Amino acid sequence: MDSPHVAFRLERGVTGFRDRRDPPVPRTDPKACRAAWYAASRAARGRVEDFAEREYPQNFHSATISNRDGPHIALFHAHYPLIAFVGDRQYWYTDEFQAPPAWAPALSDFGFAVLGATQLLSPLAESDASALSAAEWRQIKHWRPATLGAALFNSWD
Repeated sequence: MDSPHVAFRLERGVTGFRDRRDPPVPRTDPKACRAAWYAASRAARGRVEDFAEREYPQNFHSATISNRDGPHIALFHAHYPLIAFVGDRQYWYTDEFQAPPAWAPALSDFGFAVLGATQLLSPLAESDASALSAAEWRQIKHWRPATLGAALFNSWD
């Protein structure tokens, strides 16, 4: 029996934006991201090529592991423990998300949720965005991300 479709819930602050009266946006510790990435490299039987902490206005860190299957690039969300895989390094992402490699579940052992391409490429309108703040809605109306992934992993300023 198929399970019913459950909408992805966008938590307050997931876009990286807030009004100055809103509570601070949570942070994902880059050290925790790095530790998970090095553990994943062992599971992948590969080596860490790099880990780049976010640069404003990006709301994600990026990292690469290379193994016999080639390079694997991940985006670590800077505010929530979410990870997406992409084919190339870019300044921002809209529809470039890929399926996670077979070894990606090793990242879950560190408390990260590895998001699949189907989920990231789903229309933002199908997500539960009820927890987002007014400041986040203003950004969404301005930038008009079509997909969940484009809203989660952004470089809006």
